Amino acid sequence: MASSLTTASNGTSGSGKTFFGHPRGLATLFMTEMWERFSYYGMRALLVLYLVSGGADAATGSQGGGLAMTAATSTAIYSVYVSMVYLMAMPGGWFGDRVWGARKTVTIAGFVIMAGHASLAIPGQAMFFVGLALVAAGSGLLKANISTMVGHLYDGPDDPRRDGGFTLFYVGINLGAFLAPLVIGTVGENYNWHLGFLLAAIGMALGLGQFLYGSRHLNEKSSVVPNPLDAAERKAILVKVCLTVVAVAVFYGIVVAAGVYTLNWALVPITLAGLIIPIAVIVRIKRDKDLTQTEQSKVSGYIWFFVAAAVFWMIYDQGGSTLSLFADSKTADHIGPLSFPATWFQSLNPLFVMALAPVFAWLWLWLARRNQEPSTIVKFSLGLLGIGISFFVFLAPIGLAGDGKVSPMWLVGIYMIQTIAELCLSPVGLSLTTKMAPQKYASQMLGVFFLAVTAGDCTTGLLSLAGVDLNGTGIIALEAAAATLAAFAIFMYRKKVRALMGDVH
Repeated sequence: MASSLTTASNGTSGSGKTFFGHPRGLATLFMTEMWERFSYYGMRALLVLYLVSGGADAATGSQGGGLAMTAATSTAIYSVYVSMVYLMAMPGGWFGDRVWGARKTVTIAGFVIMAGHASLAIPGQAMFFVGLALVAAGSGLLKANISTMVGHLYDGPDDPRRDGGFTLFYVGINLGAFLAPLVIGTVGENYNWHLGFLLAAIGMALGLGQFLYGSRHLNEKSSVVPNPLDAAERKAILVKVCLTVVAVAVFYGIVVAAGVYTLNWALVPITLAGLIIPIAVIVRIKRDKDLTQTEQSKVSGYIWFFVAAAVFWMIYDQGGSTLSLFADSKTADHIGPLSFPATWFQSLNPLFVMALAPVFAWLWLWLARRNQEPSTIVKFSLGLLGIGISFFVFLAPIGLAGDGKVSPMWLVGIYMIQTIAELCLSPVGLSLTTKMAPQKYASQMLGVFFLAVTAGDCTTGLLSLAGVDLNGTGIIALEAAAATLAAFAIFMYRKKVRALMGDVH
């Protein structure tokens, strides 16, 4: 990346060096996000495989063994973890806006994430759950604020470099996600799980170090607390937090003392909260009497997209659980002379995103110039249809595997279909959220869109906790059918939804 820093030229403000013609601070944020995603996706690639693995590690004979959990419990833990990362994005944004400011929040988040990965590197179930909680909390804090700092680098929303800057930032996300399973996944799966988690901690340390070093290139706005808490608000929040912590501690103390505690006592409440909170947030916004009739209508229309997105993410995020378990147990680990661990499949999605995102950006523009670009509703329908098709295709290798293994090209194809579906729905959903958000909730609505991920993953978690085998053909066919029906429902009711959207197209 050193060669990407060039001397400022026409079209860039300021003097000195730039990052591909953009403010130099973008290089700092690009590298921070790349290393954070490297640590996150590396750990995520190992997570389910580590949970189901049992016994001593083949390479070390001692500390490398996993936790020997069932596939259902492992999938539930994975789903809860991913949902909590996105759920924590909302309080993460609140901390940036009201307590620490974006820059300080990202710094603290980096230390929390690093401590979480380091905890995962220590063998034992207790340290595993401590590490998982820290990584989820830190990722939520960072996710909500680092994009805000990218926006601070530009002269308002009309700066012609702004979209290009976010595109480069998006490349950083996917570059880190692509490299992580190849490095961390290989070390963790082939040598020692905990060494893999330690590499994730080192990756985050590198990202944090260069963030602290390069923060002088960031905009001063990033250090400002936009809406700081006053003394009375701070005291009231501290009291509520302390009372909540005490209540939870007392409740679980009684459960443990009674000798009835199991892992489900922790997983089920968290999973239910992940479903209830998104619904409660949308209901609160919908019932706000300050909203105009037009804003109320847009919120009603947005609920359609929210539910559709939740169905989409419910299937999509199983790429790291259901598909990962299938890759480990039912998929050949070689193509010709090339052998590879199951974690490498997790690099396919970011690879396809980097390859196909420019194609989709060009395609939408090309169609727009001919007045043929699909509407947002049609794009959402295509995304849902695509994710449904991916699971219908998944039924084929499940049936073919039997007691043997299938070609890895089946999973390559499934991940490609899912990536195409993602590019139809995810970027469009983010853009749509900013357009349909009521003025009063302009900054909060992106957090609401992330809550669709929480709702989808918590649905998967509840199914696993209820004993449903998510690797079974019945449930996979049911999920595929649900996504396909949701796609057709949105498409068939497109006129009604479009009417609710008002001037948003």
